[in-house]
Amino acid sequence: MNRIKQWCCIAALLGVSVPVWAANNIEWHGFVAQGLIRAQDSGFVNASGELSAELTELGLNSRYSLTPSLHIAGQLVYLDGGNRYPSGLRLDYLLLDWYFYNSPDWQANAYLGRFKNQHWLYSSTRDVPFTRPTIVLPQSVYFDAFRDIAVSSDGVALQARHNNALGDFTFNWGIGTSPVSAAQGKLVLGSDIAGDLKLDFDHQASMVWQPDLSHFSYGIVLLDSNFSYHALTSEHYFPADFGVRRIMLSVRYQLERWEFSSELQQERIDISGFFSPLFQQGSIGQGGYVLAQFRQTPRLKWFAMLDYSVANKDDRRGKKLSASSGGVVPAYFGYQQSVAVGASFDLHDSLRISAEAHFVEGTGRLSPVILPDLVANQHKYWQLYAVQLMYRF
Repeated sequence: MNRIKQWCCIAALLGVSVPVWAANNIEWHGFVAQGLIRAQDSGFVNASGELSAELTELGLNSRYSLTPSLHIAGQLVYLDGGNRYPSGLRLDYLLLDWYFYNSPDWQANAYLGRFKNQHWLYSSTRDVPFTRPTIVLPQSVYFDAFRDIAVSSDGVALQARHNNALGDFTFNWGIGTSPVSAAQGKLVLGSDIAGDLKLDFDHQASMVWQPDLSHFSYGIVLLDSNFSYHALTSEHYFPADFGVRRIMLSVRYQLERWEFSSELQQERIDISGFFSPLFQQGSIGQGGYVLAQFRQTPRLKWFAMLDYSVANKDDRRGKKLSASSGGVVPAYFGYQQSVAVGASFDLHDSLRISAEAHFVEGTGRLSPVILPDLVANQHKYWQLYAVQLMYRF
């Protein structure tokens, strides 16, 4: 049944493209990606840990030029990722792009609508399989349970680019909100909630600096957001507020055949309510990754990655977490660290096959976040294997 739904979505996406193709002032592109994935001894993809075809990504994006400085852009996708994020169609972005200032030293754009998050190294490209460095991105920063919330926001954003003797500077700012579906709410909070989770606001700002004639670029990101939970009177949980504040630093070093990138983040999460009306808790988590990519030939590329995260920087091995639950929650739910290796090969300019393996300790970045799944995640050590065939047009 799932396969039938997927091919129906392909037909729907291709059907949308027919009138788009006919217009000269519209650019359109798309992608189809299908793979096999297994996350043995964990609930990352499914409860059984068995091999799964829930690695489907279909998308169609287009850009329509109203004037040389005013454009409309959007992307519709269908995703099936098992427990990683809700399956189905979604509108990743639909925005008005106004290129409102241009001089020899400054260029600036304003975005209105459902705009893409452009603050993190791979946030603006994570939605297209061909442009991601890996099939599964480092979970310390690109947590799959928050994929739809992190990709875009409904609101307004600005981008300014400046060049001077010190190099190139890019400034991004945006504020908005994102709809949170019932399935998304269960991934974030827990499978047995009955109320509604809402993102009240998401405020982000970033700056990227590439020194003149340098292979390095450096970035900083600030994030401030707030979620509210509207509980039903019939359930065991209570109305709550969740405050999330993050600071993130990034560095990237690019050569002709090598690329090294890293992002480090510190995130404070404050919880008011949910477990009881008077419940209050604040914790500071940390995480980051180091990713190395090597292009052996124009068609063959390898990668190796280290990824690490802790839910509480004062409880790096989860001992306090386990003790506070009376031993019900194992200590390995307080952290997650992994080593990953993989490769991709371009069979054609529009056709790529990728494969990778992740060797993981801990379950701190598996959903749900607040009420962890103790049944599906009973192993401290687990592995992830994935292979995916991608086509773009």
